[in-house]
Amino acid sequence: MTTQALTLVWLRRDLRTFDHTALQTAIRQGRPLAAVFLFDSDILAPLPAHDRRLSFIHQCLSELHRKLAELKIPLYFRHGQADIEIPALAAEIGAKTVICAEDYEPQAIARDTRVAAKLIAADIHFQAVTDQVLLAKSAVMTQQGQPYQVFTPYYKAWLAIANEQYAGWQSRDDWPALHRLQQKLPAALPASPPPPSLSSLGFQTQSLVQNGGETAAQTALGDFLNRLADYPLTRDFPAKRGTSQLSVHLRFGTLSIRHLVYLAKQADNEGGALWLKELVWREFFQQLLYHYPDVANNAFRAEYRNLAWQNHPEWLERWQRGQTGYPIIDAAMRALAQTGQMHNRLRMITASFLCKDLLIDWRLGQEWFAAQLLDFDLAANNGNWQWAAGTGCDAQPYFRIFNPITQSYKFDPDGRFIRRHLPEIAHLDNHFIHTPWLGGSNIDRNGYPAPMIDHAVQREKALALFTDAKLA
Repeated sequence: MTTQALTLVWLRRDLRTFDHTALQTAIRQGRPLAAVFLFDSDILAPLPAHDRRLSFIHQCLSELHRKLAELKIPLYFRHGQADIEIPALAAEIGAKTVICAEDYEPQAIARDTRVAAKLIAADIHFQAVTDQVLLAKSAVMTQQGQPYQVFTPYYKAWLAIANEQYAGWQSRDDWPALHRLQQKLPAALPASPPPPSLSSLGFQTQSLVQNGGETAAQTALGDFLNRLADYPLTRDFPAKRGTSQLSVHLRFGTLSIRHLVYLAKQADNEGGALWLKELVWREFFQQLLYHYPDVANNAFRAEYRNLAWQNHPEWLERWQRGQTGYPIIDAAMRALAQTGQMHNRLRMITASFLCKDLLIDWRLGQEWFAAQLLDFDLAANNGNWQWAAGTGCDAQPYFRIFNPITQSYKFDPDGRFIRRHLPEIAHLDNHFIHTPWLGGSNIDRNGYPAPMIDHAVQREKALALFTDAKLA
């Protein structure tokens, strides 16, 4: 036990040093700092050894360990259950306060409640601060004091509050004050070695299409800012580098949401305005999950909680493997399996196909994406799946069903994305690349399957399914 009281910063979805709310809050409290990252066994236990997110996190932590060492902040790593490991480390180093960024997922809230109870019992203060969103969970409410359930009025209210509270925003990083505090760091503190190897945690190192860490995040941000003016024109085309490519960095907090909102507003062009709206959609889904945690596993709209999904196991498997016979669907699903990434337009098309063409429960799609996506975020994943399925608040109307053929022609007109991921039919021309079955025996599909369903037929079945649910 050290003699100098410390503040322990518990890192979770905020793996950076710039504009770090918990870190800066700790500095203002006037005690020397230490930090901890927990490899939470409750989270890790169900994951396969090849889960690529662990490789991304490990890259983030390796860089963060070095950056914090330069700031004289020891970063400790623990592996186990949060309500055991965090109080134990706090007691070991003499921390009087544990500070972290609040999380809005139901399991995270339950975890933090358990940890807080253990800390309070040990006379250690627990403090959660706002970091992963600009405006906290209940900062944007209706005049009746209720959460917004429709995006547009939420967006308008969000803008009004953000414009008032964050006018002239700048980071509040106080490194001189931190330097003075860390000079008082007890010499008797335990050593803080680099993060444990992935193999010691039971995971395999995976290759990544996007590297983790704050430096990689800043590089990706700079690249996107150079493309921001073209964002409205390019963002819907998966073969182009049109999206921000920042979602994974927002997910793990290697970028500051406050900084991104500031940059979007500073752009003062159509691209900046559109990007800002996408950032606010993220906050909308976060506050929905917080206020309505049941949406994680149930339709938001009560009338659609008992939809008669058909849930053919073989159909689900063909969708997962990219063997539906619809090239844009299959290319998207294979890209997801190979890279852990999926373009936003393709997320909408593949989700609509699963729910409205294959008549499979959106929760099975949500589960598959949760296992595959490098940028998986429960709130965004759930919100977007329920939007596509027509079951959520502010959802796509149930009668609006994406046609995979017209979507393919419109957003991958030259078949560039399809060819990238479907080598069996890469030789086809720009017409048949979207509909190879129409070429009949004149086209060599190299084993690529015919469409597993007729979209027009399945569309009518989907409409009937939703109509029956509404009338029940």
